Amino acid sequence: MKFEESKVLQQLPKQFFASLVKKVNAKVATGADVINLGQGNPDQPTPDFIVKAMQEQTADPANHKYSQFRGDPELKKAAAGFYKREYGVSLDPEKEIAILGGSKIGLVELPFAILNPGVTMLLPDPGYPDYLSGVALAQVKLELMRLKEENNFLPDYDQLDPKVVDAAKLMYLNYPNNPTGAVATSEFYQHTVDFAKAHQIGVVQDFAYGAIGFDGKKPVSFLQTPGAKDVGIEMDTFSKSYNMAGWRIGFAAGNADMIEAINLIQDHLFVSVFPAIQKAAITALNSDQKSVRQLVALYEKRRNQFFKAARAIGWEPYQSGGSFYAWMPVPKGYTSESFADLLLDKAAVAVAPGNGFGKGGEGFVRVGLLIDEPRFTEACQRIAKLGLFH
Repeated sequence: MKFEESKVLQQLPKQFFASLVKKVNAKVATGADVINLGQGNPDQPTPDFIVKAMQEQTADPANHKYSQFRGDPELKKAAAGFYKREYGVSLDPEKEIAILGGSKIGLVELPFAILNPGVTMLLPDPGYPDYLSGVALAQVKLELMRLKEENNFLPDYDQLDPKVVDAAKLMYLNYPNNPTGAVATSEFYQHTVDFAKAHQIGVVQDFAYGAIGFDGKKPVSFLQTPGAKDVGIEMDTFSKSYNMAGWRIGFAAGNADMIEAINLIQDHLFVSVFPAIQKAAITALNSDQKSVRQLVALYEKRRNQFFKAARAIGWEPYQSGGSFYAWMPVPKGYTSESFADLLLDKAAVAVAPGNGFGKGGEGFVRVGLLIDEPRFTEACQRIAKLGLFH
């Protein structure tokens, strides 16, 4: 007996990162010493004090039972306390915080939690590819907001088609941005709140890289904006700030109606997250954040080292202000994909082609700042031998 996938599953986008990994693995299989700049997986270990907390909590039989459906109340209190300390934002732990098994879950499930099929939502282009999964599963219409370098990779709402704006009910933002490394300003967020209120559009700000800001500038939280909770939420993850990518824990914060919709759909899909992980997450949020500051300093050092090595061969980067990515232009005569393939084939250097993040990413490649500094110099030296930059 044969079972076919549903039409909804058949409409899911191809996993961009899976195809990238396949290409890299094929090159590694030839015996090549591949310098992998294409990954987005944090390379540092989870801080010891968080691991220790997890070990202690895992040994506690009280944590071996089912989780509370809507998350540990103490974790929600810790998340609210974190926002108050770090951003001066007041949140109701029970009504304005939802616990997630990683922020990706929240980003994918929200469209079918608050939108009806056929409704329009807005996504950034380029943007995180998994946003498209929520579009397909919710069977909603997609319109793109082009992010351009001349506008610091912020959407220009005035350039959107008025008919699209009138139809839209939800939009996603992501700053610090993946893949460009761009950061948002308080002025932009205020403009966003005003725009959202005027057109009755919900806002989701993906704050996955919220801790990672460079040049002495801390990334701004969307929720710091007056009126932000009236129109939207922010999605936070422990993956990047605390190197807890494999732990799968995050939270959403903000608009109470959106939070209730997330909680309701998760009541049916999950029984929350393993309690010991939630306890360890509390430890992370309530810490002095020294480990986060050290991590940010490491990424900034790597960014500066890579920029220096790239500029030395005539490859000028976009001056990223956050995240752990560099957004690099493709030389004339190449597409994003053909350039990435060339680097892997001829230099054994892997980068992520920008078109994998949408049509707006064409002409760029994404470099992950997730290897030791000397390898950045080596990668650029290999690339220099191809004679592509002058």
